[in-house]
Amino acid sequence: MPFGPTAETVAGNLRRIRELRGLSTYELSVRLTERQRPISPSALAKIERGERRVDVDDLAALAVAIGVNPSALLLPPSDDENLAVAVTGAGRVTARAAWDWVDGLRPLVPLEGREETSQLDYELFARPEGRRRMYKGR
Repeated sequence: MPFGPTAETVAGNLRRIRELRGLSTYELSVRLTERQRPISPSALAKIERGERRVDVDDLAALAVAIGVNPSALLLPPSDDENLAVAVTGAGRVTARAAWDWVDGLRPLVPLEGREETSQLDYELFARPEGRRRMYKGR
């Protein structure tokens, strides 16, 4: 299966943030090994070139190792309402909508047949009880 648009975004963001942090692939590899998720420097280079997949454990460890949240790797570094971005499974959406989705503010796309209750459904199933913004105490 070919890599999707989110994998491409992760690859670009990993390289961009790693370089902004002044880290070589070797230094990042050492950090990952210290966190019990070893990824070799050559494997990191392959991730950045879009030649190696990142599983969810890799994604979490990479985010920890470079000091960002996972969404900083998953989405572009812009929340511009006029910027269209591709998200695997959703197609093209605005960068703002994608960031609102990962920040737990709203669904990225409404559930089919449940358009009128999509926000409520999202609040109930996407957020732990203490982190729901709406409908507290109801």
